[in-house]
Amino acid sequence: MNRTGAGALAVGAAAVLGLVAGCGQSVGQPRDDAHGAARGGTHQVTRAATGDHSYPLRKSDIPWSGSPSPFNAQVKLADGRRVAMHYMKGQGLFVQDYSPSAKGWSKPAVVYKTATDACQGITLKAKDGTVAAFGDFARYCADGEPPTESVAAVAVGPLTKWDKHLTKDFDGWEKIVVAPGGKKVTFSRGGDTLRWTKAAGFPANR
Repeated sequence: MNRTGAGALAVGAAAVLGLVAGCGQSVGQPRDDAHGAARGGTHQVTRAATGDHSYPLRKSDIPWSGSPSPFNAQVKLADGRRVAMHYMKGQGLFVQDYSPSAKGWSKPAVVYKTATDACQGITLKAKDGTVAAFGDFARYCADGEPPTESVAAVAVGPLTKWDKHLTKDFDGWEKIVVAPGGKKVTFSRGGDTLRWTKAAGFPANR
């Protein structure tokens, strides 16, 4: 074989190896975000945007007699997308989003990681492209103890990034109001309120 032919074969082999190496990369893995220890801590959870919506909808593994289970929640956006959240026993709060074009769900991602018991239900609201949620946890919640961890979370746009706020030793939020335009969200319980804005996110402390 002449040198020109050998050179061409070497270039071709290198290109093939490059493609194989690229296909072996792992993308879009959700990152676990440990919860803060201080009352009123604020954190952010990010899931890489990969466009992969080939997963089935996952449901909570916490037993519940009756239907529907309060440990699953779902909301639909005006553009046809959907957001679903569920509790997993000893793991915390998870989220998936549905793509109407792909007709499938994203890979479940952790919004709040905790080993404590899930309390009460999950509340989800959506308006003008903004999705807000809250959930509660406590070590002995299954035995009737009040929540000790109350989590509020908000996402906008592609829904790959969730801002979250943890309030310790609190009975939990009761209501979510998303303002027109989706630029502000208010969580409330009695006289207590927590506000998120698209410009600044959650406050550092309540």
